[in-house]
Amino acid sequence: MNALSGHVAAVDVGSNSVRLLVLDAGGARVLREITTTRLAQGVDATGHLADAAITRTVAAVVAFRATWEAAGVATRAGRVRIAATSAVRDASDRDRFLAAVHDAVGITVDVISGAEEAELSHRGATAAVRTATPCVVIDVGGGSTELVVGDSDGRLLGSVSLQLGCVRLTERDLHSDPASTDELDAAARTVDGIVADGLTALRAQGVDLAALRGAVAVAGTATTLAALQLGLEAYEEARIHGTTLTLAALATLSDRLSSLDVAGRAALGPVQPGRAEVLHGGAIVLSRTLRLLGLDEVTVSEADSLDALARGLLPPRDARVTPGTDPT
Repeated sequence: MNALSGHVAAVDVGSNSVRLLVLDAGGARVLREITTTRLAQGVDATGHLADAAITRTVAAVVAFRATWEAAGVATRAGRVRIAATSAVRDASDRDRFLAAVHDAVGITVDVISGAEEAELSHRGATAAVRTATPCVVIDVGGGSTELVVGDSDGRLLGSVSLQLGCVRLTERDLHSDPASTDELDAAARTVDGIVADGLTALRAQGVDLAALRGAVAVAGTATTLAALQLGLEAYEEARIHGTTLTLAALATLSDRLSSLDVAGRAALGPVQPGRAEVLHGGAIVLSRTLRLLGLDEVTVSEADSLDALARGLLPPRDARVTPGTDPT
C-alpha cells in the first residue's frame, strides 16, 4: 500500500513485549498488534541484554515495519516513533540493541526516562476513561511500574518509576512452577518494600495520597486480569476496556494464578502467548500496589503510553478515543 497522508505509527519496546499502534490523520486506530519477546530476560540479574532477546526483539520490530508500511505509514522520522523503556533503559549494553534496530529499520530508538514513561501512561489512560480525581495511573510493565497522580485538569501532581515489574519480580522471586509459598511470601515482601518507598517519594513531591479518589490500570497485566475476571474465552479489547476490578477480585485472581503452573495459566482463554510465564508476578504487583495505595478498586484502560506516543506524532487536537471501537 502506498503511504497514506497523515498516518502514523508508534512502537513501544517494553521489557516483556513489543507493541505497534497505527493511527490515521484524525487519531482513529487503524490497527494495534503485540508480540512477546521478553527483552528483559536476565537484565535484573546481569545488567546486560541477552543476545537471544535482542535478536527476538529486533525481528519483531522488522515485522512491524512491514505491517505499518502495509497500513500506509512511511518509514521515516515524524511518521514513526520507536520508544524503549525499562529493559533498555537499565541495560549497560543498550547501545548494541539501539544500533541493531537502527540498522534493521532505519529509525532511531528513543530511550525514554521513567518520568516520560509515567507522563505518557497518564496521558494515554486518562484520555480514554473517566474516573474520579485525583487519580493514580498504575502501569505495571515487565521491568518497571509507574505510578502517576494527576488532577481533574490533567495536571500531573507527582510520579515515580519503580524497579518492579512482572518479568523482574518473577525472575527475582518466583522460581518454582508453580511458585512455592516461601517464594510468594518473598515476592509480596519485595513488592511491599519497593512500593512503600515509591509512595514515600510521591509524598515528598507533595502528593496527598489520602486524597486519591480514583485509579486506572494500564498495560498487559491489568488488561489480562480484567479479561479473566470477565470470564472471556478470548481476548476482547472492547469488553476489557473500562472494566472495574475490585481489590478483593484482584487478590483472588492473584492467588488463583499463583497456584497454577505455566501450562495452566497458558490454557486460560484470554492469556496471550508469552504472558503466562510472568502473569502471576504481574498480578501480585498490581494487587498489592492497589492495597498499599488504600484504594478499593481500579478501572482498566486499553489506552496507555502507546496511544500517547502515537498521538504525539499528530497535530494537536482535542479528541477522546474509545479503544475497541475504531476500524482495524
